[in-house]
Amino acid sequence: MDNEKILVVDDDKEIADLVEIHLVSDGFQVEKAYSASEGLKILEESKIKLVILDIMMPGMDGLMMCRKIREGSTVPIIFLSAKSTDLDKIIGLGAGADDYVIKPFNPLELMARVKSQLRRYTELNPNTIERDRETELHLENLVIHKENHAVTAYGREVKLTPIEFEILYLLASNRGRVFSTDEIFERVWNEKMFEANNTVMVHIRRIREKIEVDSRNAKIIKTVWGVGYKIDK
Repeated sequence: MDNEKILVVDDDKEIADLVEIHLVSDGFQVEKAYSASEGLKILEESKIKLVILDIMMPGMDGLMMCRKIREGSTVPIIFLSAKSTDLDKIIGLGAGADDYVIKPFNPLELMARVKSQLRRYTELNPNTIERDRETELHLENLVIHKENHAVTAYGREVKLTPIEFEILYLLASNRGRVFSTDEIFERVWNEKMFEANNTVMVHIRRIREKIEVDSRNAKIIKTVWGVGYKIDK
């Protein structure tokens, strides 16, 4: 994972510099931008493997930048923001981010989340696929190709972020089994969930918006009320 290039976008230069110091000390290359427009330009010109993004910036804010990135890219995005309520997290994840870290941040936590997202992203490369797992799943209205991260729902191609893909693959490769939100979080993020949050729920909602004909009447990912989520067929 050394030498992977990470983009840090924050209008506070001191915070951007601090994040850079920790990233560089862990062997990463860093590009910095102090506005969303500058950050989008860097994304077009450089091979960026992950974006660390502030929300509150003048002009285009981080939420809008995140949505623009998601129009054409599945690069992992981590929000690093002083906005700390559950609603702020839901909005951030709903905009397409993969993770959300609150300022002031613990450098060790941020680096762990960066490495986790990069590991998940690079594991989608065909050269690093786990050979003991099914690489292609065919369901009634869904086809999932593990090797190239391709998903087809109702005959149309769907673009998912790495986190969204892992959640969908977990459910699809365990057809009929109900997973609680805690189980999904622990299996996909490889962390224990110590407090209730809406992270999984937000990602499930985004997946449904992409794969279902009517996300309010989901036919693929079903809710088992009071228990969790499952895919039957």
